[in-house]
Amino acid sequence: MRYCINCCIHLLPNDLHRECFRCRGPDHNNQKCPVCRGENKVPLYPDSKQMKWLAVLEVRTDHCESWNGLFCLRKGKLCSLMFGLIIMTLVMVSYMLTGAKHGLLLIPSPFHYGAFASNPSLMDNESLSDMKDHYQPSKMNISYVKDYPSIKLIIDTITSKIEFITRQRPDLEELRKQEPHMFSVIPNKFLPNSKNPCWYEEYRGNTTTDPYATNSYALYSRRFRIIFDYLRKVFWNHLYHYKDKHYRLRCLPHFYIIGQPKCGTTDLYDRLRLHPDVRFSAIKEPHWWTRKRFGIIRLRDGFHDRYPVEDYLDLFDLAAHQIQSVLQSQAGTERGQRNNIIIGEASASTMWDNNAWIFFYDNSTEGEPPFLIQDFIHAFQPNAKLIIMLRDPVERLYSDYLYFASANKSAEDFHEKVAESLQLFEGCVLDSSLRACVYNNTLNNAMPVRLQVGLYVVYLLDWLTVFNKDQILVLRLEDHASNMRYTMHMVFQFLDLGPLSEKQEALITKSPASNTRRPEDRSLGPMLPATKAILRDFYRPFNTKLAQVLFDDAFLWKRT
Repeated sequence: MRYCINCCIHLLPNDLHRECFRCRGPDHNNQKCPVCRGENKVPLYPDSKQMKWLAVLEVRTDHCESWNGLFCLRKGKLCSLMFGLIIMTLVMVSYMLTGAKHGLLLIPSPFHYGAFASNPSLMDNESLSDMKDHYQPSKMNISYVKDYPSIKLIIDTITSKIEFITRQRPDLEELRKQEPHMFSVIPNKFLPNSKNPCWYEEYRGNTTTDPYATNSYALYSRRFRIIFDYLRKVFWNHLYHYKDKHYRLRCLPHFYIIGQPKCGTTDLYDRLRLHPDVRFSAIKEPHWWTRKRFGIIRLRDGFHDRYPVEDYLDLFDLAAHQIQSVLQSQAGTERGQRNNIIIGEASASTMWDNNAWIFFYDNSTEGEPPFLIQDFIHAFQPNAKLIIMLRDPVERLYSDYLYFASANKSAEDFHEKVAESLQLFEGCVLDSSLRACVYNNTLNNAMPVRLQVGLYVVYLLDWLTVFNKDQILVLRLEDHASNMRYTMHMVFQFLDLGPLSEKQEALITKSPASNTRRPEDRSLGPMLPATKAILRDFYRPFNTKLAQVLFDDAFLWKRT
């Protein structure tokens, strides 16, 4: 390849050299031209070795006029071009990410699931980590149902499938077959001189035996170990000795605060425990009836060993010791006096969480659980009292989301999760009954937000199949927040508690509210107006039925 020193600093191939007018004019002579004769070629010697090709430095006064001029750019211009391309790429990526978050891009959503498979036999041998596998992709993409009109169609479909059908209450013998050990431990009669359900149980251990050595609450949680260390120290001091035998006082709760989560149950619990005649379990929420007795700590973590009923009863030993002291002090007094101390338990999952039934009870009817938590509680305590604290289900769901979501919380993210959950719920009610969907573990774990917890009337009607209405007190958080003194008086009257002094009442009613929204969650602001409108439509028929059952239009939540 030959090069011209008269054309430009860029090396030109030989086939272009003939078109160079500087070298080839009308008087050009190949013999006299030093370039054509092959002179003025300078060999390069990198590393003291002669190269196999030749190059020359060429000087040019004008610019390249061909497409190869692109390669004539200086280094600075090339760097500028590369920098500009990088900036454009970053801008495009930023736009795509922002557009996807706000629903501006028409791209498929990776979070969408389609129709729900209602056959419980599908889950007999599956692992808990595979629970979402029953939901197959649907034709309708979640990106297209975020707008209100499309989601309204989903809600209309759900509403058209709502039927409040009374469930059949199981027989006592059927319950005994399911939980024989529980029935062998808890008697069917309690001490007549105690307002709280208690009984004496023979203790067969000796002084060297640790009564709490196998308690699962102590084994799996460090924060309970301090409580059980204290109970070990005082255990023998509270045994009742009769005819060379040792007896311990066992107690169940007199009342249960059964729900709902994020509805003020913690605040009610903190105020009630200040009453001199009220005691609670060693921990606020044992979740024994709904989870621990099945060996569930978290469903996503699988199953552990089942917590026996003895472990649950151990949680009331502190209160039982105080009740026993009262009973012993009254032993020599007149008959007719009784212990007035009552015990409460405040697991907010008791009202609604029956998710574990599918793994233990296989004789279901059309995907509905054959046994519910209330069936067993009523079997042992037909006179138990139940307190339910509710709030506007729309606001409850947003509070629930802010409390339990771990990252990337925002009003927009909440909206997306609501849309996805509604679509999953619709897929279920198209194939199954309302009760089957509400109590279905697979669906409830697939939904990104817990829509089902706000379907208060579904759970309440099922509790009313076994308990009388006068055994259930239903409160609203909105009323509790605006007039706490009034709601606490309602609770005192419901539990038949004695009068309080002004100082005691002030301590209970004027204490700061418990478990309020965290500052970082408050900074996120309210939910989007569109989300609120969607949820209002979804919960409206359930609230209407709830107001009818309770004969109180306040449970319509029209003004919130």
